Amino acid sequence: MSSSTPLTRAADSFKRATAAVSGKIRGARTSRNEPGNRPGRTGKPGKPSSLHPAAVWAEAAGTAGEFLSPAWRNVRAVWLKFVWPVLSVVSLLGWVVLAAAIGLWWAGQAWGWQEAKAAAMVAFLLFVLAIAFIVGRSAYGVVLDLARTRVAVGDDAVGSIAVSNVSTRPLLPAALELPVGANTAVFHLPRMKPAQVHEDLFTIPTARRAVIVVGPVRSVRADPLHLLRRRVMWTEPVDLFVHPRTVSLGSSAAGFIRDLEGMPTTELSSADVSFHALRDYVPGDDRRHIHWKTTARTNKLMVRQFEETRRAHLAIALSINTEEYDSEPEFEMAISVAASIGRQAISEQRDLDVLTQKGPLRCETGRNLLDDATRIVGAPMRKTAVDLARNLSDAVPNASVVFFVVGSHVSATQLRTCAASVPPGVRSLAVRVQPGAAPTRANIADLTVLTVGDLDDLAIVLRKAAA
Repeated sequence: MSSSTPLTRAADSFKRATAAVSGKIRGARTSRNEPGNRPGRTGKPGKPSSLHPAAVWAEAAGTAGEFLSPAWRNVRAVWLKFVWPVLSVVSLLGWVVLAAAIGLWWAGQAWGWQEAKAAAMVAFLLFVLAIAFIVGRSAYGVVLDLARTRVAVGDDAVGSIAVSNVSTRPLLPAALELPVGANTAVFHLPRMKPAQVHEDLFTIPTARRAVIVVGPVRSVRADPLHLLRRRVMWTEPVDLFVHPRTVSLGSSAAGFIRDLEGMPTTELSSADVSFHALRDYVPGDDRRHIHWKTTARTNKLMVRQFEETRRAHLAIALSINTEEYDSEPEFEMAISVAASIGRQAISEQRDLDVLTQKGPLRCETGRNLLDDATRIVGAPMRKTAVDLARNLSDAVPNASVVFFVVGSHVSATQLRTCAASVPPGVRSLAVRVQPGAAPTRANIADLTVLTVGDLDDLAIVLRKAAA
């Protein structure tokens, strides 16, 4: 283990810097005595010397920084531990009153104004009296409980705060603050006897999809004039996920997703579950697949031939480019559509991938999918739904069903380009959200375009696609 100290390390650094500067000076002197070099030049003719005041200052600054950094860390630790907690209790009004008191006292001393001195003394007295309201230690036991940390848009998010007096003496009335997102709720505590418990219930509005940070619960002690304000944290913050609204599609609405047999392909195989035809036996074929009845009839060995199948793999491309949507409700409906389809696929244990312009969403469970969908933030961007479709074909090459969830500003030409990026044999559907529109189905080449005017119509248009 090294026994060096910050002082010895700084001394070694200073020695290295001094040696480097001395070496540069010797090099400069030697270079000046060489023929063809002008005074003040070193190395090759015409190139300035490497000995420059900036280099010397840089070495000196590095040495000073290495020497002063331990002291600076100690000063910062002392500031954060002892000084800042004292200064942070002074409110903006308190600093104004304190500055006014100092100014009035200085003016009274300078010009002999007794009135200014009296006003300064009153201000100082108010400041001293305010300290009596915030000193002391409160002994609360605070429990923040949210009935559910994940709710859907429009559902009730209910919570409670239980405060108990864990000390052996009564506690004076106080106030508790509960930050909820950008707002703050205030709960007033009465005078509490030892072991007394006070409980308050609260409801959080969930009109919008969001991740709301609830807490931490903090007690506030302040003087009547609010010159000083002392806060004590009692709990940790809790994340409340307000998931997008989803609808149940039902197995009949998702009939276009194949069952466990998957979708047959044009590739033939000697072993699968989708029977295709019979062919002549070739040495090396598995004898388990010999069709004995046909062999007996034709007097020739015949084996079964199968079509390779693949398990249904659902891919969803959700465009979050807000320039492709007419309004914020339309954008929120698109997120709800993608979440509903994805949740249905997960419930049926299908392989699922959901991709946006900012990357993929987690699809291991329905909870992960809805959590990531809650965190989606739309923005105008250069990447359109067409770019997203091209990225999807590369990111999910084994997809068997592809959904493009887009806004009403995406044209038919763009949808045709999206469909062209899908590999052959993959079924592709586009869900075009447009609030108030009638549920319809149309075809653009091999692409099925579904128009959804209300989230409750999603199951209807999917049944039309499966028909």
